[in-house]
Amino acid sequence: MRLHFTKMHGAGNDFVVLDATRAPLALSREQLQFLGDRRFGVGADQILVVEAAQAPGVDFRYRIFNGATGDEVEQCGNGSRCFVRYVHDHGLSDKTAIRVETVNNLLTLSLQPDGRVTVDMNQPRFAPADLPFDPTGLVPREVNGMPLWPLDLGGGAQAGVMVEVALVSMGNPHAVLRVDDVTTAPVADWGPKIEAHPRFPRKVNAGFLQVRSRTEVALRVFERDAGETLACGTGACAAVVAGIRLGWLDATVDVHTRGGVLTIEWAGEGHSVRMTGPAVTVFEGEIEL
Repeated sequence: MRLHFTKMHGAGNDFVVLDATRAPLALSREQLQFLGDRRFGVGADQILVVEAAQAPGVDFRYRIFNGATGDEVEQCGNGSRCFVRYVHDHGLSDKTAIRVETVNNLLTLSLQPDGRVTVDMNQPRFAPADLPFDPTGLVPREVNGMPLWPLDLGGGAQAGVMVEVALVSMGNPHAVLRVDDVTTAPVADWGPKIEAHPRFPRKVNAGFLQVRSRTEVALRVFERDAGETLACGTGACAAVVAGIRLGWLDATVDVHTRGGVLTIEWAGEGHSVRMTGPAVTVFEGEIEL
């Protein structure tokens, strides 16, 4: 089976994009893992499958699969920007604003004159059940009405370390931890411990947030089942939303990731989060599955 693909990235978060608008595409977990493999396949953080819309008032549907495990995941902000660039560049739509459905969400994506893409990421959610997170027996410290939950990382070299995390769901789960400097933050050590902490039954994306000013932050994210990536769009949204609720940030913030800059806007409760950033095609090709 020969499969045509497009390799793309959004701020260094990279994707293999597949067109299934004309015919269904059913790939096995092993085939998805092969595509995501950086040594034997194409290499990608996620596999994006573009499909025809299944609901009225929607332009497209797309599905997201983890490049390491082949599992379907709920949301990917950087991937959604690459999605709109893909359908526009491949002549699947001439609209500059596109409405798409994912496995658990509806998104509005807008192509900007400067080539960047803005995504309406919908409203964030904060209840522990939305992630999910088990709060049994914990008493959070509240700052401006935003709970900071104590998390015992325990075990290994960091035995006895307690951290405080803000919980945000952007359609996928995020735990945001403020650090003094992302360059020296123990992402490789604490990231896996937060990701797989037993209080997160479906795991969590761990964000390490450095506040540089009220309009500028630096961020590193250890993603579920992927490890640290160069950028995480939903992670940037979650980190800024948490920072705004905690009183650290203004309504528009530039997020410096290791792969590039994302601009996040949030007007507060009852409003959607807007993310603007790059979406770049790297190359196209065919691969034998």
